[in-house]
Amino acid sequence: MSKVRILVVDDDEIIVTSLSEFLRLEGYGVEAASSFQEASAHLAAGAFRVVVADVSMPEVDGFELLKLVRNRYPDTAVIMITGYGTIESAVEAIKRGAFDYLTKPIIDDEIKLVIERALKQQMLMEENRSLRSQLAERYSLGNIIGHDEKMLKLFDTIEAVADTPTTVLITGESGTGKSMVARAIHQRSNRRAGPFVEVACGALPETLLESELFGHVRGAFTGAISDKAGKFKQADGGTVFLDEISTATPALQVKLLRVLQDFEFEPVGGTRTQRADVRCILATNEDLDEAVRRGDFRKDLYWRVNVVTIHLPPLRQRIADIPLLAEHFLDNHCRRTERKIIGFQDDAMRLLQGYGWPGNVRQLENVIERAVILTKNATLAVDDLPENMRRPAGGEGGDGQILPLKKALEKPEREIILRVLSAFQGSRQATAEALGINRTTLYKKMKRYSIKMAEA
Repeated sequence: MSKVRILVVDDDEIIVTSLSEFLRLEGYGVEAASSFQEASAHLAAGAFRVVVADVSMPEVDGFELLKLVRNRYPDTAVIMITGYGTIESAVEAIKRGAFDYLTKPIIDDEIKLVIERALKQQMLMEENRSLRSQLAERYSLGNIIGHDEKMLKLFDTIEAVADTPTTVLITGESGTGKSMVARAIHQRSNRRAGPFVEVACGALPETLLESELFGHVRGAFTGAISDKAGKFKQADGGTVFLDEISTATPALQVKLLRVLQDFEFEPVGGTRTQRADVRCILATNEDLDEAVRRGDFRKDLYWRVNVVTIHLPPLRQRIADIPLLAEHFLDNHCRRTERKIIGFQDDAMRLLQGYGWPGNVRQLENVIERAVILTKNATLAVDDLPENMRRPAGGEGGDGQILPLKKALEKPEREIILRVLSAFQGSRQATAEALGINRTTLYKKMKRYSIKMAEA
């Protein structure tokens, strides 16, 4: 409490002395001033959490001091006091940004309670700023890892569309990070201060999804005991992210088309049209072109959502990014669990790069988290990885016979080299750098595995 500094400003020496003494006894650090100029000098010399200022002072009144504090020290709470309190002056003080307004004579318990409320509000504001900062950092482009050419193009597209109202469609297999990309777009847009509302369309029954999106009125169906705002209304001023959009029914697709075109809708059971100022981002792990051909997805809705499409490649097509991602997840989970693991053994990293990753980036993170929790090694080894990852990589012969580790890793190693060579158009130097080996080692491995690929 002694670190909380309060500035008391009043031209009445008796009030300044008594109020300052009371606040010091409560454990606060207190400075006193008798004029606007003296208060300004104190504020410039050091930070104060609270200013308690009289409205009526010679030369410059307390409202001017309030204006100075709001403009230069916005995190400081101002409590105004006066001997001539009126409703009008109290309202004026609050309108100008005062935290509260008290009349003389000052009651000890009253000023104590107001200061405690001001400090509590400041603490909540600081926590909110911290949470927003953490959120922005978590979903920034810096946390979407990759230096693969496909990912670099994806970053450019995110930068280009983020600050526009354009509808974005994100495609890719499950686990590739579609939700993270949607959040990154939101965080880099001019709507970042607004809500980000995510809806997993495939996780809700058809009967509930429409109500979830557009809300409902009381009595619309059994159990609708009161009006409820839908996700579009909740996202007003921000972004709504509709994941698994391909699961939407034909009837719901009609409503979605209207919302995306006119930003208007009616709640379930209601007749009053509502509007929502939202930016819409959609995602799917299905081929919408094929869904349109089958008649499962409306053609007009497809053309409406397919304005800007961002495709997230599966992890098996980003072999060179696996070491980056693995190290990133290792650092994160070591910090979270307070474990000290310095990296990966070479065989373990080769196995990670050779695995097919049907669950993509999400599966890779889960594998790393499991390894961090269970390992007893200073570096993660092959034995720290799940057994089912080791078997498909060639750990068993055709008759179920267990192969030596070196032999078992030959097939994935050959596949890794082929994929990375292909990613870098046959460039030996770029491939060697991506794999963390020198060109001579790469040539030897290519010769051993009979790999022939012309450089572009």
